[in-house]
Amino acid sequence: MSFFEKYLSIWVGLCIVAGIVLGSVVPSIFKSLAALEYANVNLIVAVLIWAMVYPMMVAVDFASLRGIHRRPKGLVITVVVNWLIKPFTMAALGVLFFRHVFSGFIPTEDAGQYIAGLILLGAAPCTAMVFVWSQLTRGDPNYTLVQVSLNDVIMVFAFAPIVALLLGVTEVDVPWETLLLSVALYVIIPLAAGAATRFALIKNGGEGGVERFTSAVKPFSVIGLLATVVLLFGFQGQIITDRPLLIGLIAVPILIQSYGIFVIAYGAAFVWKVPHNIAAPCALIGTSNFFELAVAVAIGLFGLNSGAALVTVVGVLVEVPVMLSLVAFANRTRSSFPEEEITTSSIERVE
Repeated sequence: MSFFEKYLSIWVGLCIVAGIVLGSVVPSIFKSLAALEYANVNLIVAVLIWAMVYPMMVAVDFASLRGIHRRPKGLVITVVVNWLIKPFTMAALGVLFFRHVFSGFIPTEDAGQYIAGLILLGAAPCTAMVFVWSQLTRGDPNYTLVQVSLNDVIMVFAFAPIVALLLGVTEVDVPWETLLLSVALYVIIPLAAGAATRFALIKNGGEGGVERFTSAVKPFSVIGLLATVVLLFGFQGQIITDRPLLIGLIAVPILIQSYGIFVIAYGAAFVWKVPHNIAAPCALIGTSNFFELAVAVAIGLFGLNSGAALVTVVGVLVEVPVMLSLVAFANRTRSSFPEEEITTSSIERVE
């Protein structure tokens, strides 16, 4: 483990502080960077996410993917937790806290907006950052790719109906441009680049060349993560300093949901004896959120300055610290899971 990876939580904490301070002191710079977007996808953040996921994409062995159907448990847990549990628990937590627990702090007319924001977060499980969390837990890149791909296919068909059901609206205008662009930017393009790189490396240096290359570029993943944290908190630095109590109240149900979903998925993987390099990513994919999609839908349905949009932004701010704490927990509990039978090179041999 590198020096940066060993103390990653400390670096992230420092980057959070730096982002908030810089966002408050020089907001004009961050506003200019935030404006560099297309279809609600920030292009600077997209480049940084490429830096984070590219090393893992190079490690994907396409020849090994055909053996994944022999280990369906991780996929089953991912689908059940993401689509049959997560959206509904998030909606329930929203009603509980904003209609009851926090009713004395939040105007009744605003509560519905905050609940809507939580529903949008709960119905949009993560895509890009899953590759980062999987890499930090030494997850199987081949299996993670299949999990994310399956999740994206389901999202295309299930996101709008679930959101419509929980919001009680007849039509939900899904920003297809944002959804498809995000999948292309964060999955398809990095995957194609990784596959081309892997082919060239194997042709010239075999598997050893791939290992040397991924080791050399791995630090860029950490740098990309830290830079992303600075940007995300810098974009919202003014909001955090202006409305700290409201941000804290919104964060409570998001935190409970995040840790609760992880416990459900990770616990199911433990009971079902899923190998750790599949169990960890399978639990983390439901814990994190597809925040670009959630933000875009919130703005489209309720407006840029709505309570729903604010909730999705808080979800972005909470995500990285929460996910790093869960990554650390997953790594500490590795020995409690069965031996990691599926590897990047031998998955097809597993029964």
